[in-house]
Amino acid sequence: MGERIKKLKKIRIHREGTNELALSAGLIIAIGVLLLRLFESHIPFWIFIIIFGIAWFVALNFYRCPIRYFNGDTEKLVVAPADGKIVVVEETEENDYFHDKRLMISIFMSPLNVHANWFPVDGKVKFVKHFDGNYHKAWLPKASEENEHADIIITTPEGEDILVRQIAGAMARRIVTYAKPEEECYIDEHMGFIKLGSRVDVFLPMTARACVTINQPTTGDQTVIAKLA
Repeated sequence: MGERIKKLKKIRIHREGTNELALSAGLIIAIGVLLLRLFESHIPFWIFIIIFGIAWFVALNFYRCPIRYFNGDTEKLVVAPADGKIVVVEETEENDYFHDKRLMISIFMSPLNVHANWFPVDGKVKFVKHFDGNYHKAWLPKASEENEHADIIITTPEGEDILVRQIAGAMARRIVTYAKPEEECYIDEHMGFIKLGSRVDVFLPMTARACVTINQPTTGDQTVIAKLA
């Protein structure tokens, strides 16, 4: 596909969280000042600051967005679209688009993981669609079809169609997808973002070879999860 195009901006905190973090920090500071003025004792102030300060730093950790570049040739490689751990590596019938057997690899993201999603392959975005649904726990098998999710189909330079599914979990209530139909996409680019616990499924041709095992940790845009034939 020629030279890969690097479009990543140097983002330390993901753009999905900058407004929320700034507003919540301002609110915490304002309430802290109010508590200092209302009470002679500083105990209410410190209790509030400790509890909500910890909560704010947990949110800061959730929205962190490390700068990553995949080192090496990406031809016919499938890299992890998310941080987390492998919860599914199996053959499955995919009846929504392909109507045949596919190799399915699923990554579960806990609230402590980075929640930015990367494109798993170089190629061209063929299809993007968002589906409303339930909020089952993301690691359950039925979550893949019944939960709120967004489907992205990418055609690789070799003509293989890859389905990537962003899935909302029991806590996640917002899926953001940056992929646009007919746009070229590359490993190292952000595909989207999912808030709180969630999951990403990748459906590959049966000729692909899995390079990961159940419970193996993954690093988004770094871990090779499969190789295409």
